[in-house]
Amino acid sequence: MVKTYFFNNDGTIPNSHLSVIIYSNVCESADCANWFETKFQENNWLNNWRDIILPYDHFHSNTHEVLGVGFGKVSLKIGGNNGQVLELKMGDVIIIPAGVGHYSILKGIDYQIIGGYPDGLAWDMHSDLKENSFQIIENISNVKLPNTDPIFGKKGPLIELWT
Repeated sequence: MVKTYFFNNDGTIPNSHLSVIIYSNVCESADCANWFETKFQENNWLNNWRDIILPYDHFHSNTHEVLGVGFGKVSLKIGGNNGQVLELKMGDVIIIPAGVGHYSILKGIDYQIIGGYPDGLAWDMHSDLKENSFQIIENISNVKLPNTDPIFGKKGPLIELWT
């Protein structure tokens, strides 16, 4: 199942005109962490990592990001102050466009996220638009659309939704 969400600039978090995309239950393997990492690599979403999500609102101005839940479950606040809490569980994926705020509202660490970026781009991190807002907005507007969907490759929902 595919769900999409849009979030507007709230003055602190720029967000994006592109939709946040969630794929539910795309991994049914007993080892979703390895499955996600392999899938992301096959589809050129690289610079992979395994960890939890930071517990404070942040966004990336220079790349989009994919997050797959390898095990456990997590509540993410997406979209800044006017955003929404989204519940993700093992096997789910969220694709976050450049500029969209996100953080974990859970204090626990009983989950694992596998992350990746189109073409393996190195990500930057910002927590608000107070400093360098012009440069941040310009960076976000210059981020290219990915050539592939991190799960489904060249013909995935991301390609249809973002073009």
